[in-house]
Amino acid sequence: MTTKEFIDIMNTGETVKAGSPVFAKMHELSQEAICLTLQLNTTYHNHEEIVSLMTELTGRQVHESFGLFPPFYTDCGKNIHMGKRVFINSGCRFQDQGGIYIGDDVLVGHNCVIATLNHEMNPERRADVIPAPVRIGDKVWIGANVTILQGVTIGEGAVIAAGAVVNKDVPP
Repeated sequence: MTTKEFIDIMNTGETVKAGSPVFAKMHELSQEAICLTLQLNTTYHNHEEIVSLMTELTGRQVHESFGLFPPFYTDCGKNIHMGKRVFINSGCRFQDQGGIYIGDDVLVGHNCVIATLNHEMNPERRADVIPAPVRIGDKVWIGANVTILQGVTIGEGAVIAAGAVVNKDVPP
């Protein structure tokens, strides 16, 4: 299975069964992401090197206006989509298999978590996962220690208070 095929399947929002080929690809991509985030997080990198590493991690060109204070963690990387002038502060953790779409001029505070997967509620199928994207509009400010859950859309210009758990859409 190619990365593109994996992303296409994840973007359908259909349940991914534990032990399936899609689940295996998820594990493969997580190992690649661990390797790249270890590189990113364990030594100093200048701005150009950070943009280059994030481009490799996401599999798409990250704009030169992107800013990041490591450490940064993700368990996939390939379904992160960022606009221009995005800044991600230190300690953030992205679970992006279900898709993270970040608009232009977005500020992400320290230690934010963005989660795009949920587990089946049925205990017999608890290891199965359900992907749903997180969409963050232009000019959004996300405070420190925010958790954004699967399937949430944050509207343009919104401010998310530090420490918030966002489980519903936020209007512009």
